[in-house]
Amino acid sequence: MTAREHHTRSFVAWLWEWTKSIVVALVVWFFLRTFLIEAFRIPSGSMENTLLIGDFLFVNKALYGAEVPIIQARLPAVREPVRNDILVFDSVEEEGLKVVKRLIGMPGDTLAMEQGVLYLNGNRVDEPYAVHTDPNRSEDPIQRAKMRHWQLSHLARHDTATYQPDLQDWGPIVVPQDSFFMMGDNRDSSYDGRYWGFLPRQNVRGRPLVVYFSYDATSWRSLPFFTAVRWDRIFSAPD
Repeated sequence: MTAREHHTRSFVAWLWEWTKSIVVALVVWFFLRTFLIEAFRIPSGSMENTLLIGDFLFVNKALYGAEVPIIQARLPAVREPVRNDILVFDSVEEEGLKVVKRLIGMPGDTLAMEQGVLYLNGNRVDEPYAVHTDPNRSEDPIQRAKMRHWQLSHLARHDTATYQPDLQDWGPIVVPQDSFFMMGDNRDSSYDGRYWGFLPRQNVRGRPLVVYFSYDATSWRSLPFFTAVRWDRIFSAPD
């Protein structure tokens, strides 16, 4: 064997080993991302102060049963979502958009809000996570008409002719089977179930596992990198 042939064989062997390593890494990455963990970034303030703009999360996809690509079947869930879980889910309005909110209502629950206070099955709910930055806020007529349109068929009352829901006053409505009612913790600045209705169980994708990075999105361009990073939030678990 000539020196040239030996060099060529060595290069081919080296290239083959690197190719195998890359393929294995891609397969592992695809498996992890599909069935176990996926990264997610918080783009809005609808979940403040639980989740902040600029938080980067790892989402546990296995907990509620990850979806198998192509065949659109689901793996068995470790457990089902329960009230107060923070969920990452597919938007019911915009295809391809993932949203994060808190699970407020389970199937069969009766929910209502009076002057910004939430009631579950007739009882006032203690919500230490809820933030009210503008408790007197009222929606415009178009949004109120949208709320009324979807809520009418789920009302637990009979005088529907006079029913005029608003952001802080609505219901009582009954959550249908295999569905959830979702709200943002920042109650006066969250586009949530009050506007678009119930979340189908099949739309649930996972639960935030840990904040792996966080920075102040409003000031990071004008401040030094280390100043903009929220070091106290890194490796914290949203609850």
